[in-house]
Amino acid sequence: MSFLTDLKNTKSLNDVAHLLGYKPKSLSYVIYKMPVKYKTFTMPKKSGGIRTISAPCPELKLLQRRLSDGLQSCWDEINTDKKITKPISHGFRKGASIFTNASVHRGRRFVFNVDIKDFFDSINFGRVYGFFVKNKDFALTESVAKILAAIACHEGKLPQGSPCSPVISNLIGQILDIRLAQLAHRYGCSYSRYADDLTFSTNERVFPSVIALSNIDHSWAAGAALSKIIDKAGFQLNPKKTRMQYLNSRQEVTGLIVNRRINSRPEYRRLVRAMTHQLVTTGKFQITAMKADALGTLVPDKIDGNIRHLQGMFGFIDWIDLNYKKARGTLDGMPSSIDKVYRRFLMHRDFWASSQPVILCEGKTDSVYLHGAIRRLATAHPDLVSMNAEGKAEYKVRFFNYSYTSQRILDLSGGASAVKSFITDYIKSVKKTPVPPNQKPLILLLDNDSGGKDFFSLIKSYSGNKTTVNGMEEFYYLAANVYAVFTPIANSSIEDFFEPALLATKIDGKSFNANNEGLDENTEYSKAVFATKVVRPNIAKINFDKFDPILARIESVIEAHIKKQVS
Repeated sequence: MSFLTDLKNTKSLNDVAHLLGYKPKSLSYVIYKMPVKYKTFTMPKKSGGIRTISAPCPELKLLQRRLSDGLQSCWDEINTDKKITKPISHGFRKGASIFTNASVHRGRRFVFNVDIKDFFDSINFGRVYGFFVKNKDFALTESVAKILAAIACHEGKLPQGSPCSPVISNLIGQILDIRLAQLAHRYGCSYSRYADDLTFSTNERVFPSVIALSNIDHSWAAGAALSKIIDKAGFQLNPKKTRMQYLNSRQEVTGLIVNRRINSRPEYRRLVRAMTHQLVTTGKFQITAMKADALGTLVPDKIDGNIRHLQGMFGFIDWIDLNYKKARGTLDGMPSSIDKVYRRFLMHRDFWASSQPVILCEGKTDSVYLHGAIRRLATAHPDLVSMNAEGKAEYKVRFFNYSYTSQRILDLSGGASAVKSFITDYIKSVKKTPVPPNQKPLILLLDNDSGGKDFFSLIKSYSGNKTTVNGMEEFYYLAANVYAVFTPIANSSIEDFFEPALLATKIDGKSFNANNEGLDENTEYSKAVFATKVVRPNIAKINFDKFDPILARIESVIEAHIKKQVS
């Protein structure tokens, strides 16, 4: 049965406890007897003022999370039964976001925003209790409704910080959404809500006055019909956040620009560019934070930024850009200007200023092999790994992680050709960049086969064609912090360093094709399957002794780079 069906069948605290995976005494303690349930603190709002956050203690948070997950499944089931496929409310729900919310209003003549005042605070204990009793989709007993309200509420209202507050506010706000969507449709508008932020938009020549009215001073206010629906639903609007936006000026919905394409704010992107420039030219950057002055007033102050902060900003910009490209079907288009800045940031973070030596393999599978080899041969290679008191390997090198982002932004999808192209661009990019203190080497691990030999001419070009390159030296220095290490047997690939018996492993009657070329899927399996189904599960059993010369070459690079820095 569904959570909704089980919830409707509950009659007592015992029933609710079993539904949420608790013993009745434990549930009763958390709800009614636990002495300290919340930690309250304040945060500055972007628009000014203070936001109060009441964060539940771990025991209560777990209970609220379980209830939240259950109520979310109830909401999904209710919407499915009512054949509601497109979300009206885009906040705090799977498959919806600020992007989907903003997309409703892209390219409109008018975009009108209003804000519900004290949204969570408006939903008090009585409203939560009354909703679960009176709503036809739930129709719970009074005793069960009181238990759910007691779990969800703090100081008689939904607290900001509780896992329950978002889904309960959406459930209670759904009737408001339906009425406002009907009003919008009646007058040729689109409507959406994200938490307390309500947006109406239209391409009509005149915006409907029942939704918004223009004042003599050209400011705007909620129209009579809109105000009536808001009041009847038990909410109040915040007049200070009421605004009308026109197509010939900047239009913004939930922090995103919606005039022509969905995009992050230009000043936000400019800030990220400036921070990245600071980072790559000075090794650090600054951010603006709110600090209390001598009188306790919050004022902006410049502090050194953490690189994770800048990564988060890039991640947000990239997420918006990626969603827009997916919606437009233009994922394979040319990189944008911000993509190039992101690329420069990733080069700096992952390769130029890494806190550990970085090993860049030709593909994902090679790093699986090397992880296992380093772990098994730890005693012989202390520069690469150490074992902690619990017997867990603590790696002193970092393997580059091939990901969807690296493929798109760094153009690193694996293979010798892609790595060669990237390294050429990387060396050009960092050529005039100050060297970070205690810089670590970037080590290319390459097969000494036809693909790896593509690097021979590149290596020679950096050495002024004075070096004979055949892949048999311990390592080759290119430029910047880049070194190349080849598998130490002529015409070899890294798979050749496994025992023949392991390479002969059959999976579902299929044989391993180490070349990945001309793979017959009926009789053969790939490198990826070999790495994940043969090597990774059997690291403790595999003989990695033949990998010893490869690891020794990597250690030689690390030692040589240290000497190079000292000299």
